[in-house]
Amino acid sequence: MRQVRTLCGALVILSALASPRLGAAAAGAQAGDDPAALTQDEADRLREAQDPSDRIQVYLELAGERLERFEALRRAPPSPQEQADRGATLDRLLSQYLALDDELKRWIQDQFDTGHDMRKGLRTLIDQAPKQLFALKQVEPTPDPYLADYRQSLRDAIDDLDDTLNGATEALANQEKKFSEMNREEKVEAKAAKEAAKEQKKREKEERKLRKKEEKHGIPEDEDQQN
Repeated sequence: MRQVRTLCGALVILSALASPRLGAAAAGAQAGDDPAALTQDEADRLREAQDPSDRIQVYLELAGERLERFEALRRAPPSPQEQADRGATLDRLLSQYLALDDELKRWIQDQFDTGHDMRKGLRTLIDQAPKQLFALKQVEPTPDPYLADYRQSLRDAIDDLDDTLNGATEALANQEKKFSEMNREEKVEAKAAKEAAKEQKKREKEERKLRKKEEKHGIPEDEDQQN
């Protein structure tokens, strides 16, 4: 079951998966735990990316790194020492991926609600996220001995990322329209200001010409002075 989030009333942009796994992750985050298991360096990368589009890029990079670790571990030769733990580790990596995607959604939602321009970041997401989605969808058709341990997390990650892509596509279309209209208005205002400045310059030129003409011919004395 999904919990739908809306933007601008009727426009549905993003939804967070209300799965037991995500609910537990949110509870953990409130308790001070980090469901995405960010390192200090990763947390710094996010904190330093204050531009809306830059933050989207960092979230994509961190999620991609989790996915790379997942794939590398899934394809690694079996090890008797970690046989029992590998399934749990794979599941944990997908849970971290899911948590990062959920944070990305919240960031997009917040930036959309506050009217910040994130078109560049949304375009990057729409370009890169389908590659991650394709990689996730290739896991079940090429199963490994640990699939049962992380199957639900895998399906949640696929559904969540697909939802993020749909929301990002709608958000981008909305922002493209909004900012293009703003640009048109700015151009109209700029043109009007330019015309006003041109007209003012023309008047000033006319006044200068008139003053020079008066100075050249002299200003007539009044009748009292002439008498």
